[in-house]
Formats: sequence, structure tokens, C-alpha cells
Amino acid sequence: MNDSTVQILDHRTPEERGREFLPGMGRPWLLPLYDAFTRFSRVRPLHDRAAALADVRPGESVLDLGCGTANLSLAVLRAQPAARVTGLDPDAAALRIAARKATRRRVPLTLVQGFADRLPVDDGSLDHVVSALALHHVPDDARVRFAHEAFRALRPGGRVTIVDFGSADGSAGEHGHQHGRGRGPRRGPGSTGAYGRVRGHGRGHAAVADNPHTARNLEGGLLRLLADAGFADAREVAHVEHRYGPITFVQATRR
Repeated sequence: MNDSTVQILDHRTPEERGREFLPGMGRPWLLPLYDAFTRFSRVRPLHDRAAALADVRPGESVLDLGCGTANLSLAVLRAQPAARVTGLDPDAAALRIAARKATRRRVPLTLVQGFADRLPVDDGSLDHVVSALALHHVPDDARVRFAHEAFRALRPGGRVTIVDFGSADGSAGEHGHQHGRGRGPRRGPGSTGAYGRVRGHGRGHAAVADNPHTARNLEGGLLRLLADAGFADAREVAHVEHRYGPITFVQATRR
């Protein structure tokens, strides 16, 4: 239990309690700046658009993967107050902030500490899996397991909606940059996150390609990830040229 009225459940196994992860801002001490930075960076419109694209109906169950401080979860609840939303993240400090925000807004939100490759739900129990600017933080093997977990957890007809740095096949946005698949060695947990690299270099598309975390999403990386997990209709449904690089909105439905 945290210090607000919103409960944080711990889904970690004993073996997972010492597991490393890449924080939202790349460094744990930067977390207090996260929400201010996202406001300055105009990230809220991305959350609102993802929530609109998810098109959650009253009473439907939603899992927000890598919820952080709950910005996407709260966007979903703004769009559909009658949704049943669970936020999942490995970062306890981020979840405590999320709990305080949900309490202040008096919205129903379940928060779970855990990892992307082991979702805290039964088979076929979810209507939606959503994620915003989080999946590029997940290591390669865990990304693959997440995609299979999303397929497992969604009911037939359930949908996954992901917004992240990236592009569809053969394109990196209107500037036409072509990049290799996942070019460069992948850095381990604790390396500088995507915001830090892109912000520091100010190079937009090139910075996304040069960052081994975000480069995996270029040229349809997220589409391939979902298709390989069994989703038959993975597709880019929107694309934004953000100040920090190309943003792709990807959806897929479990048949």
C-alpha cells in the first residue's frame, strides 16, 4: 500500500525484485522532472490521441504497459470514465506519483509493479492493451515476450494500441531517412533513455536511428513484433513528426 488511497500491487516474483529496468527519463533522479518535461515537450496530445484511437467502451478492461506516472492511463479515463484501467510498471517511485495523481483526480485506477514480459492478468481477460513511449525501454527478449503476453491476455477481438518512437515499413517519416534494422549495439538497463539522447543531440530522426533503444522501432519494427506474436492485422494507424523524432501509432487485433 502506498501513501495515497490508490493501492499499488506487487506482481514481482522474488527473482524479479532485483531486476534492472530503464527508467522513464533514463536516470532515477530525473523522475521528479518527468511530468514537467512531458508538458514542456507536448507529449499529452500523444496520450490523448492514443486514447482516442484505442476507442475504449464503457466497462472494458485496459492494461497500460509501462504506465510510469499514469499519463496514458489518465488519458484513457478522461476519454472513457467507465473503463477499468490497470497500469503496469517496474518503477515503484513512478507508481507512487501515479497513485497520487489518480487520487487527486478521484478516478478508479489499479496500479501494479511488474514487468512487460509477465502481465498480471488471466488469459483472454483484457479488451485493450495500450502503451505510450514505453516499449523502447524494454530489452529485446522481453519485448518479444510482451507481444506474446499481449496476445495471450487479450480476448478475441481485443486490441493493442502502441505509440512510440518509430516508423512503418520502408519509411522514417516525411524526411525519408532510411535506417538499418536495430542498427548499433543495444545498451543495457541504466543507459541514457530516448528522451535524453534526442534532447541532447536535437537531431530528430537521426537521433532516433542512432539510439539503439528507439532504432528497433524504425522500418516497421513494432509491426513485425506484433505480427510475429500472432496478430494478423498489425498496422500503423497514425504518424506524427514530433520535435524529438518520428512517432508511430500502431494497432493490432487478436482474431
